[in-house]
Amino acid sequence: MQYLERYSPEQARRNEVKPGITGWAQVNGRNALTWEEKFKLDVWYVDNWSLWLDIKIIGMTIWKILRREGINHPGHATMEEFKGTVHEE
Repeated sequence: MQYLERYSPEQARRNEVKPGITGWAQVNGRNALTWEEKFKLDVWYVDNWSLWLDIKIIGMTIWKILRREGINHPGHATMEEFKGTVHEE
C-alpha cells in the first residue's frame, strides 16, 4: 500500500488482480528486471489472464526454483526500493 501514490495510472492497473505467490514478471526475469519492466509484465498479465496462463506460470515457477534462475538482482540480494516513476512532461 505504501507504493500506490508512486504508480502511474498504467502501473496501478497491476492491482486489478489479487497478488499471488508467483507471477508473470517473476518467471520472466524477477529481480533482473527494472521496476518499469516488471510493471509492464504485471499489466500484461492483467490483460491476458487465463487459467491456462496461471498453470503455465506455476510450471515455470517450479522450473526456475529447481534451476535457481533469476534469484538475485546484480549487486543486491533483492530489488531496490521502488521510489516512483519519472513522468516526462
